[in-house]
Amino acid sequence: MNRLAIFGLAFIALLVLVALFAPLIATHDVGATNLLARYLPPSSEHWLGTDATGRDIFSRVVYGARISLRVGVVVVAVSAVVGTVVGALAGFYGGWIDRIVSGYVFNVFLAFPGLLLAIAMVAFLGAGLNKLILALCIIGWVGYARVMRAQVLKVREYDFVQAARALGARDWRILFVHILPNAVQPLIVQASLGMAGAVLAEASLSFLGLGVPPPAPSWGVMLDDARDLATLVRAPHAMLAPGLAIALTVLAFNFLGDGLREYLDPRQRRR
Repeated sequence: MNRLAIFGLAFIALLVLVALFAPLIATHDVGATNLLARYLPPSSEHWLGTDATGRDIFSRVVYGARISLRVGVVVVAVSAVVGTVVGALAGFYGGWIDRIVSGYVFNVFLAFPGLLLAIAMVAFLGAGLNKLILALCIIGWVGYARVMRAQVLKVREYDFVQAARALGARDWRILFVHILPNAVQPLIVQASLGMAGAVLAEASLSFLGLGVPPPAPSWGVMLDDARDLATLVRAPHAMLAPGLAIALTVLAFNFLGDGLREYLDPRQRRR
């Protein structure tokens, strides 16, 4: 695994620890306001300064990691399970099932940009963390289903699968015992990249006011609070802190995904 992937793995491990022990790491109450301490620069008391209402930015960034990881883990887990089942059935049985799934359902979801479809879903369902997760799951399973369908179409033609079929193995045994374990490697890479996409989508929708409602310590909400020109000139740290948190998290998951793809592909590993 290359150095960038190791950096990504280390940063993600650090982020998980920060999210788990946020009450111990945070130095202030994330909801406590103090109008007399607005836009304070970074100091020994407020490590990353304060925002427009005097809230401690460091503590809000720490608790924001919980929201981002919760969205990423739930969205990737649900999307991967649904996409794996749908894609595996379509690739294994083919015929009219594959024509409906890959010929119609996939094309309907892929006809719209992902963020635009997420905005429409959230606008229909309403704002809120759980509704945001549901919207991202509805649009996120298609990518996993396409990857799994392609893998199953390839693996089902291997000799050991044909041998199991010739010996009279049932369809479910062939699919779950022989095909899926040999088709899951690209799904691991897709899940790592999907975490980055889910974190970025949550921040984008929260920034637009369609995700986690304020005053929740979401990184996107923090960017929205600090986006006006006066704040950017007077207190750039209010935007830099959550912006760097989003950028580093997305980069870490992308680096990890590239490293896993290189590690799981023998041809790239030799190269």
